[in-house]
Amino acid sequence: MKINRVEVTPKACEIIEMLKKEHGELVFNQSGGCCDGTAPMCYAKDDFYVPSRNVKLGEICGCEFFMDKDQFEYFRHSQITIDVKEEKAAFGNSFSLEINLGYQFITKSRIFTDEEYKNLEPI
Repeated sequence: MKINRVEVTPKACEIIEMLKKEHGELVFNQSGGCCDGTAPMCYAKDDFYVPSRNVKLGEICGCEFFMDKDQFEYFRHSQITIDVKEEKAAFGNSFSLEINLGYQFITKSRIFTDEEYKNLEPI
């Protein structure tokens, strides 16, 4: 059984598919803080330059998902799942595309078992 470093819930995938229809190809980057907090950020692929120091964790709904390599060191032993919550009032200052639809992507994580970690593909 293949274990992925990043997964997505059905509801989050539904929102991603809506965004793809409106914006075309998308890319995700796990924000490390600053003005957006620590949240998965969704951008139109042509609107986001992926820094060379970022690592690709995988893909969700056909969209590449990246994280800063230093931040990855903290998440190396974790599987993250991208979910979504309704967010009608807060986070209006977010750069992530789903905000305009009244949602916010969120990250949930769990630690891999020893067996899962041993069988992960290297990054």
